[in-house]
Amino acid sequence: MTLQVGMITIDCEDPRALAGFWTEALGLEVSQDYFGEYLVLSSDSSPVALGIQHVPEPRAGKNRLHLDLTTEDADGEVARLVGLGAKEVGKHEVPGFGWTVLTDPEGNEFCVGAAHA
Repeated sequence: MTLQVGMITIDCEDPRALAGFWTEALGLEVSQDYFGEYLVLSSDSSPVALGIQHVPEPRAGKNRLHLDLTTEDADGEVARLVGLGAKEVGKHEVPGFGWTVLTDPEGNEFCVGAAHA
């Protein structure tokens, strides 16, 4: 098999504004900007780039695909992300793992999770 995940793209109404959130959230840089219609966020330390793509319609319904971010300090990262403009949607737990569902400033859902004893 020769396929690899190279980039995950998020649809939005204002790519440059949303890129501001995600560059701060993940420590990425805007490496390519196609006239504000499509931006590529990347870094040397991340094997997967993040695309931010303009679409004419607002998000409707639940995401069918979302980012799952992991950390050892979930509460601290959730607080930091909320400070950047994310909104907390809910918390979930299963034995050994917990996660918080958030939305970015345009309402796209993502999760921050951490293993626990």
